[in-house]
Amino acid sequence: MDDVKLLTRIWLGLTLVAQLNAERAPGLHARVEILRDKWGVPHIYAANPDDLFFAQGWIAAKDRLFQIDLWRRAGSGRLAEVVGPSAVGRDRIARALCYRGDWNKEWESYAPDARAIVAAFVNGINAYIRSLNGRRPIEFQIAGFDPGIWSPQDVVSRAAGLEVTANLTREVERATDIAKFGVNATEQFAPPDPFVHLLLPAGIDVRAITSEIVRDYEAASAPARFGDGGSNNWVIDGSMSATGKPLLASDPHRQILVPSLRKIVHLVAPGWNAIGAGEPALPGIELGHNQTVGFGLTIVGTDQEDLYVEKLNPANANQYMYRGEWKAVEIEKQAIAVKGAAPVNVELRRTLHGPILYEDRARHLAYALRWIGAEPGGAAYLGALSAARATNWKEFLAAMARFKAPAENMVYADTAGNIGWIAAGAAPVRANWTGLLPVPGDSGQYEWSGFVPVANLPQSFNPARHFLATANNKILPPKDPKPIAYDWADPFRVQRIEQMLSEPKKFAIADFERMQYDVVCLPARRFQAIVRKSRPARHGDVVDEFLKWDTRLTADSRPGLVYELWMSVLISSIYPRGWTGGVRIEVVLNMLEAHPNASAIADALDRTMSLLESNLPHREDWKWSALHRLVLRHPLDAASMKLGANLPPVPRPGDTETVNAAGGDRGIEGASYRQILDVADWDRSVVTNTPGESGDPQSRHYRDLLDDWLAGRYHPLPYSRKAVEAATEERIVLEP
Repeated sequence: MDDVKLLTRIWLGLTLVAQLNAERAPGLHARVEILRDKWGVPHIYAANPDDLFFAQGWIAAKDRLFQIDLWRRAGSGRLAEVVGPSAVGRDRIARALCYRGDWNKEWESYAPDARAIVAAFVNGINAYIRSLNGRRPIEFQIAGFDPGIWSPQDVVSRAAGLEVTANLTREVERATDIAKFGVNATEQFAPPDPFVHLLLPAGIDVRAITSEIVRDYEAASAPARFGDGGSNNWVIDGSMSATGKPLLASDPHRQILVPSLRKIVHLVAPGWNAIGAGEPALPGIELGHNQTVGFGLTIVGTDQEDLYVEKLNPANANQYMYRGEWKAVEIEKQAIAVKGAAPVNVELRRTLHGPILYEDRARHLAYALRWIGAEPGGAAYLGALSAARATNWKEFLAAMARFKAPAENMVYADTAGNIGWIAAGAAPVRANWTGLLPVPGDSGQYEWSGFVPVANLPQSFNPARHFLATANNKILPPKDPKPIAYDWADPFRVQRIEQMLSEPKKFAIADFERMQYDVVCLPARRFQAIVRKSRPARHGDVVDEFLKWDTRLTADSRPGLVYELWMSVLISSIYPRGWTGGVRIEVVLNMLEAHPNASAIADALDRTMSLLESNLPHREDWKWSALHRLVLRHPLDAASMKLGANLPPVPRPGDTETVNAAGGDRGIEGASYRQILDVADWDRSVVTNTPGESGDPQSRHYRDLLDDWLAGRYHPLPYSRKAVEAATEERIVLEP
C-alpha cells in the first residue's frame, strides 16, 4: 500500500511538472507565476510591481509579437521599412506627432510611477524578443523582417490616438461642404448639436480646403496592414439588480481585428489586483475592475483637435505669419527607410500650433494640427494606470484628471454600492470660437485657453433614477450645456438601452448579456411610421412584410435587408450629390417626418427592388447577411494564406444604430470585447473577446472565442485565486 501511494505521488508530481512551463527571463528580480486559463487569459502573480509589468510585457510579446511590432512601427513612423513606399506618408505624420515636450511632465501625468511601469513593460517585451535568439516567429518569416527592440517612447507614441480623437476630418468635411453647397445647406444636413450657426472665420477660404489636407493624417490613423468608433456602457445600482449590488456593462466599439484589438489580463502584485481588457502594446488595463471598483468606457467625442491655416511668406516658405510678424517654421530633417526603395528624406515642419500636415505652396498656405496629443499625458489610454488602482469615487475622479486622451464616458461601480459616470478627457477651452471649422493661425485670436476642470465635466454620482447609460450620444446636460463637442452619435442605441432598463424586473447578468446582443433597430420603427403615412402603391407584398416586421435586425432578416437598402437609396436622393460630411439617420428621419415626400419614398423603393432583383434574383437569398458579413483578415492579408490566418466571412446582425452594433466596410466595426461586472461577486463577472486571446495563428487560442462571440455566449472572468486555479490550463513560471 505504501508503495502504491509512493508511485501515485511520483506520477502526480510528474504530471504537474509536465503542465508547468518554466522560462528564464533575465531582468526579473524574483519569480513570477503566470496562470493561463482555459480561455487563454493570463493571470500574472508577481512579488513586486516592476516584475508584474515586466511579465505583462513578456506575455504580450509571447502572445501578440507580430501585432505589437506593427503597432510600434506605425506609432513611431517606421512602417515603410517593412511595408514599402505606400507607408511613407503615414510615417511622416507619425514622426511629426511624436511628443516633443517635457518628459518629466509626460510620465508624471499618467501616474506617479508611470515611467517605471512603462520601463518594466518594455523590458519584458525585449526580454522575450532576445529569448528568440534570432529565430523568427512564423509571421515574421513570411513578412521577411525581424521584431525590433522597444523603447519607453514607443509606448507613448501618439499616432495611435488619431483614430479615437479624429475631429479634424469633420472640420475639413464641413468646410468642403460649405464650399460646395453653402452654409445654409450644411446647417440643414449636418446641424451642430447643440445648434449654432456655422460662422466662417475671417481670412478662411473654404475653396482652398480639400481632402488632400488629411490624406496622410487619415492613413496614419488606420490599422497597419500589408497589401491593401462607437460604444455602449451602462451601470445600475443595487435597487435594480437581483444581487442588491451594482451591475456594470461595457462594450467598446472599435475595429474588429485579427488578432483582436483587446487583450485580457489579470495583474496581481503589492498595490495591484486588477483584471480586464487593454491593448496588448500598453501596460495595465483600460477597463475592468480591481478589488473594490469596476469601470467601463465609451468614446465621448470631445473635440480635441483643431486645424490651423497658416500663412506662409511668399518670399520664404520657411516662415509663417503670427500676430503681424514672420516666424521661422521649425524644421527637423529625417530619412525614412523604405522596403525595396531608397530612403526618403522628409522635413518634419512645425508652427507654434503644431505639426504641419500639408502645404499648399501655390496659395502660400500650410495646415497645422493642434491636438491633445501634443500635451503631457496625451498618449491614448495610459491614464488608466491610475484608474485601475482607485478604491472609491473620490480617487476615481482624481484618476480621471490624468486620463486625458481619448475622451471617454467612464461608468463606475464599487463594492459599497455606489455608481457614477464622468465624461473624462481633456476638453480644450475655446473662448471665442466653436471648433467646428478650420481657423486662421496668423491672427492669434483662436488659441486654446486651458482645459475644462474635471469638476466641470459632465458627470453624475448615485443618480435618482438608479442607472446611468451612454452610447456616444449627446451627454451635455439640458441646463447650462457647456459644449465640449457638437458632433454625436444618433441617440437610438442609448434610447434602446434605456427602454430595456425600464423593464419592471430585477436585472441579472443574463439580462445584460441579452441587452448587449440586442438588435432591435429603433430608426426602423420610426421609418415604419413614415411609410404607413406615405405608403407606396407598388410592391405591396414587400411593404406589407416590412410593416409587420418586429425591427429585429437579425442576420437572416429579409425586411431588414429591404430596410437597409431602402434607407440608403432614400438618403442618397435627399442629400446633395458629392456630400462629404456624413449622415445622421436622426436628421434624415426628422426631415421625412416634418416634410413627408411620398414620391421620394416610392421611388427609393423602386430602386431598392431593382437592385435586389438584379443582384439577388432568388428571394430566399434576401437576408441582411447577404450584404452584411464580418471579414477578418490578418495584417499579412494574402501572404497569410500560408498560415490560414484569415478567417472565413461570418454573417453579422445589427447595424450602427443597434445596441449590438455592426458597421463599417466588411462589417468590421463593433464590440470585439464585452464585459459584464458583478460587484456582488467579481468571480461571477463574464466577458467576450474575439477571435481569441493569441495572435499566433498556430495557437488554439487564435480563434477559439469567435463562435461563442457570434452566438452571444460569454465566458467567466475568474478573479479570486481559487477561481483562477480552477480554470487554469497552463502554468508558466518566469525565473530571473
